[in-house]
Amino acid sequence: MKTALSIAGSDSCGGAGIQADLKTITLNGVYAMSAVTALTAQNTTGVRAIYEVSPEFLRHQIDAVFEDIRPDAVKIGMVSSAELIDTITDCLIKHEAKNIVVDPVMVATSGARLISEDAIAVLKEKLLPLATVITPNIPEAEVLADMKISNTDQMIHVAELINKKYDVAVLVKGGHSISDASDILCSNGQFTVFEGKRIDNPNTHGTGCTLSSAIAANLAKGYELTEAIQRAKDYISGALGAMLDLGQGSGPLNHAYDLNSKWAE
Repeated sequence: MKTALSIAGSDSCGGAGIQADLKTITLNGVYAMSAVTALTAQNTTGVRAIYEVSPEFLRHQIDAVFEDIRPDAVKIGMVSSAELIDTITDCLIKHEAKNIVVDPVMVATSGARLISEDAIAVLKEKLLPLATVITPNIPEAEVLADMKISNTDQMIHVAELINKKYDVAVLVKGGHSISDASDILCSNGQFTVFEGKRIDNPNTHGTGCTLSSAIAANLAKGYELTEAIQRAKDYISGALGAMLDLGQGSGPLNHAYDLNSKWAE
């Protein structure tokens, strides 16, 4: 069985972060492991508190996984401090990690800020160049490129800027009233458009975590990047289309919409 490690924050209501990653990786047929960067107290209406782990403890978690069950892919999500990003970078280099997917989480679906300014600088300088692919949404891509995006042409231009600046494949995700649900990949100066139909579902908590984890799972299984992304988009479309409705705010996806097991009955 192929394996994948999620390095991210915990979401106490289970829709995003580590919890979404573990569900997604598992439902995509890969053995899921985790290294927790922070505990959050949150639900579908917002984030109430964040409690970071220490860099030393994060290092112990990552080393413990790599030294026993080596991951075939690594997904990195919410990391809110520069010190933790430094730790992750050191560990990835030390263990010669492969198939690294970075979801540069900066703002929660509810609007809460999840990363400090100095952490963004370290993310740009040290972590992004190690990635196989990064998956920013429109606001995150604007931060990485230092440029506003108001139409599809600008979205394409920003994807190219990020690809060149950090020497990394970048999947700029649509939405936010731009490009409907289509995403644009720029890798080695070449573009691929992944068309998607917007699903009329207000419950989108954890969509970014889910997509990046699904990409990591498919990379772990040996799919090429474009096919891994397409499979991930198809999976998340199904999870959104299942129309799960939990909570009073922006609820979670149904990660297990395609689960077929007597134990799920």
